[in-house]
Amino acid sequence: MAPNNNSTGTDQYKHSFFGHPRGLATLFFTEMWERFSYYGMRAILVLFMVDAISRGGLGLDDKTATAIYGLYTMFVYLLALPGGWLADKFLGLQKAIWYGGIIIALGHFSMAIPGNNTFYLGLILIVIGTGLLKPNISSIVGGLYGEDEQARRDAGFSIFYMGINIGAFIAPLITGYLGEGINWHYGFAAAGVGMVFGLVQYKLTEKYLGNIGKEPEQIDDPVKQLKRHKSIKNGLWVLTILFSLLVIGAMAGVYTIDPVTIADASGIIIFFLVIAYFLYVYIAEELTGDQKKKIGVIAALFIFSAIFWSGFEQAGSSLNLFAERYTDRDIFGWLMPASWLQSVNPVFIIVLAPVFGWLWVALAKKNLEPSTPVKFALGLIFLGLGFLVMMFASYYVIGGNQVLPTWLIMTYLLHTTGELCLSPVGLSAVTKLAPKKLVGQMMGVWFMSVAFGNLIAGRVAGQFDQDAIAADPTLLPELFWIIVMTTVGGGLLLLFFSKPIRKLMGNIH
Repeated sequence: MAPNNNSTGTDQYKHSFFGHPRGLATLFFTEMWERFSYYGMRAILVLFMVDAISRGGLGLDDKTATAIYGLYTMFVYLLALPGGWLADKFLGLQKAIWYGGIIIALGHFSMAIPGNNTFYLGLILIVIGTGLLKPNISSIVGGLYGEDEQARRDAGFSIFYMGINIGAFIAPLITGYLGEGINWHYGFAAAGVGMVFGLVQYKLTEKYLGNIGKEPEQIDDPVKQLKRHKSIKNGLWVLTILFSLLVIGAMAGVYTIDPVTIADASGIIIFFLVIAYFLYVYIAEELTGDQKKKIGVIAALFIFSAIFWSGFEQAGSSLNLFAERYTDRDIFGWLMPASWLQSVNPVFIIVLAPVFGWLWVALAKKNLEPSTPVKFALGLIFLGLGFLVMMFASYYVIGGNQVLPTWLIMTYLLHTTGELCLSPVGLSAVTKLAPKKLVGQMMGVWFMSVAFGNLIAGRVAGQFDQDAIAADPTLLPELFWIIVMTTVGGGLLLLFFSKPIRKLMGNIH
């Protein structure tokens, strides 16, 4: 019989990291460095693509650059689904994290080499590596806790989320300084070095994870296990070929096809992939009635998660360009890199994540904790309020003025509040709602919603075209107002349906 991959009874799981299992520290620092590499590169990605060729950039127009950005960030999360499947059925969660980190590091170092070919190769490698690492590290976090530790699990994910944002805070300061101030490729190289640090830390401390996710889940019946193993091998080849063609074709297609067209087509593909996957789960996975209801909740949360990330992920695209073009960054004669404002959101996360972690536990003790759907709704509403701030800031831009960074800082504060209401809660909810045998795949579905949101974010950012705004300045506040209506409207709709969704969740809060 296979070891219990979710056992929490052994000594190494005694609470010893801020009152949590020691393995949380291993995952905390691994994710911290992985996010350093990701957010460090992301902070300068669009700025590099729109910069003039004479200054070392790619010289792309806004729509093309943000479409590529949307495609890249979409695929980063889209491949979380096959990455979770590979880990669940073939590699095990722990090996998937290790191999994924290696591929990510190779991707960043590829981007450190000047040239269009190495640039797109780097994006492809980072996409593949993140697909292996991202869903599975979150799944192991959930596995550190017993089924009766729901509030503590939420708190654990909030601490884990703080680790993510320590890396995200430091990264733009380093890669932005190197990339914007010295050479873009130095910034990309720094991101790769960060991932190497994460890999070293992970290998030195992986023993604290014990058996959680060490091996794929096994079936007691040898005949069924052999049959399953054969189907996995066949499925592995098919899945690998399909997704490799999808990623490589999309990234390589930017040479011959308009990236905007590729982005639109990819959105349609994702939509049907999600529908097909949920149908497959309902038909082929032999779920109980209660499990089907909980899978239905994950499907509902998928929609609202995608809406949230379509707004939140404007940070690396439209809001980053707003910082560069319309924000007064002069500090006593020194021009602050625009990408440094990407560190504001992580600072707020670092400060507020422990507060939210404590808040959920304290409210749970008094039976006052909001349900998961209500937390999601609050996240969407706070996100919309942040864009309302940007709408008012844009009126100053219409008057021909640059605005102070405080407008963006206030926006990021509201976005951070929304993020803490939704993102760590969503990660935790998936690990609680998903059947044990599908937890990696369901985490992949969660990141698929992030992928869809990122793609939409890239397409929306393309509407903030500098030339179009110069011709019609009123376009800027109008675009922000559309985002406000979409996100706040989605939050209010979810509040309305929160009670029936809560009933489908059963004993999960």
